[in-house]
Amino acid sequence: MASTVLLVRDSVHGIELYVQERVSTMKFAANMTVFPGGGVDARDFPGDVDGDGHDSPRLNWSGHDPQWWADRFNVAPATARALVCAAVRETFEETGTLLATDATGETVADSGRFHAQRKAMESHELAFSDFMAAENLGLRSDLLRPWSNWVTPEKFPTRFDTFFFLAAQPEGQIADGDTSEAASTGWFRPTVLMDGWRDRKVGLMPPTWAQIKRLLPYDTVAEVLAAADADDAPVARTTSDFFGDPFMDEFFAVATHLGHLRGDAAARGRA
Repeated sequence: MASTVLLVRDSVHGIELYVQERVSTMKFAANMTVFPGGGVDARDFPGDVDGDGHDSPRLNWSGHDPQWWADRFNVAPATARALVCAAVRETFEETGTLLATDATGETVADSGRFHAQRKAMESHELAFSDFMAAENLGLRSDLLRPWSNWVTPEKFPTRFDTFFFLAAQPEGQIADGDTSEAASTGWFRPTVLMDGWRDRKVGLMPPTWAQIKRLLPYDTVAEVLAAADADDAPVARTTSDFFGDPFMDEFFAVATHLGHLRGDAAARGRA
């Protein structure tokens, strides 16, 4: 399982989305443009899941509880907790953006002061829950919204089960490119990313492309958050091979025109 976050902000030109181009040495999705995110770690679960004799500290948690997330993603509460933790952890590791409150109960304004801890988490030397407890931080699940869940079809040998979240960039924090996984990063309007993809300047996998397309109708962060809040049904689990879906017609029409193999494109299930 993996958690991926669509990090958005307002600009004078409309809504912008934070993306990163993966380095060419990555075993998966090299050179592709993706959202911040990554696999769920054993230590994202409560208790001593990894068998090291150390229970994960109890998180100071604000916003919807794990049961609410479990209902939205149709998973067990412990899994829901791990998915939310992974979303916050991976966003912090890869962008420096921390969706949390400080010791005063206010949203963290300067996440840069935790740079050393960020690098320790990235190298798996520090568990996310240990970091949060040591710094008296609280996870703000209310800054996240459930967005979608894409699963690679069973017929493909390499499969991913990716849960997408939506989050607004907290005021005062700066998303940076200080991660070993990205060659370049930046904020772009969804229309710019789509135009870059059509011009063969931006590489997008089907799930990534689909999430960007879903953002096109919205002009502000408030609008897209309101739309996410208005939909309280469980998130649909997308497991098809994507062919024949009108929503994806343009992707495969352009991909075929550029000579991409359909099977290879559809097998890429993580964004």
